[in-house]
Amino acid sequence: MKKLLLLIFASLSLITYLIFFNQNSLKVEYISIGNQKTKNIPIASFDAATKPKNIILIIGDGTGFNQITLSRIAAGGADYRLAIDQIPFLGNSLTHSYNNIYTDSAASATAMATGIKTKNKFLAVTPEKEAVPTIPEMISNKGYISGLVATSSITHATPAAFYAHIDSRYKEKEIASQLLESPIQLSLGGGLEFFDIVKAQESNLLITDMDNLDEDEFLKANKVLGLFDEDGINRSSSKPTQLQMTKAALNWLSLKANLNSCNGFFLMSEGSQIDWASHDNDAATMVVEFKDFDQTIAMAMDFVTANKETLLIVTADHETGGLQILSQKDDMVKVQWGTGSHTSIPVGVYAYGPGAHAFTGLMDNTDIHYMILDAIDSSGLKPLVCTN
Repeated sequence: MKKLLLLIFASLSLITYLIFFNQNSLKVEYISIGNQKTKNIPIASFDAATKPKNIILIIGDGTGFNQITLSRIAAGGADYRLAIDQIPFLGNSLTHSYNNIYTDSAASATAMATGIKTKNKFLAVTPEKEAVPTIPEMISNKGYISGLVATSSITHATPAAFYAHIDSRYKEKEIASQLLESPIQLSLGGGLEFFDIVKAQESNLLITDMDNLDEDEFLKANKVLGLFDEDGINRSSSKPTQLQMTKAALNWLSLKANLNSCNGFFLMSEGSQIDWASHDNDAATMVVEFKDFDQTIAMAMDFVTANKETLLIVTADHETGGLQILSQKDDMVKVQWGTGSHTSIPVGVYAYGPGAHAFTGLMDNTDIHYMILDAIDSSGLKPLVCTN
């Protein structure tokens, strides 16, 4: 009997070891070291006392420092510099939620959108499920127009936290309905399946083809809902990238703000699928998604330099995957993932433009909310409805 028990114990131990070994072996990947040359981005200087009129908040979902490091290496090696590396001001953000050291995108985006900590899965509500105003809602009666861009569905957790008030990020049809009633004037992303199309077209120009972004009808519309896929946007030549949508959004918002004598605009643009690739422990796809994200940052930096009245903030809602860069052999680097979920690792906060100097040191993700409002002096702005 004792021998039988020992045999069973040994067998179970072997099975446990094999399962553990196989799971972890699947999380090891090899990525080629790139040979691109750094494209230096012109950087302007700004007076510390100058207040910005416009805010661009770019969020890389799941993007930790090692996602950035691996993308840098894959592009041009250790000495290469991405666009994000050239942003002059850098801080760090803690990402925990109200009751968990591991946040999800809903709670983290809520922290940035509203300035409060809430439970995972909650969107712009307190832990007691009471609605809290978001940045676009708070500044809509102070002469501001707002837009959202995401490579996920526009009803996904991060963009939804800027307009929806609900106790579950997964109620996407209800979230879609709330978007139509929100002060968001421009929304570009996926999520067609979640919307009542007839209702959406009552108050929006509905576009579903990326070519629509270059048409006069898009620029002339007073309110736009761009839905380019049923759910998240599949990467293909017929679908818009984060770069293309963000560039179109900046053109639209700038035009509307000028035509209607607005105080300024707020734009949140999310590279959503960096997170999805990290959940899948797929380093190669993560690098592809990050490239689009970094190209978006480069374009936004050029906009800030030319415009001179815009503050750019780049951050992440959390890190995903516990990515580690282990070693190099010849022209390959070995990477390993620690988990298929989120981690509590702090993320970077990068800033460029008037007011950027404030975004340094260690901060909480709720601080980003208040720092944005302080940057535009929201408390000192007089009531103004900026209609378009």
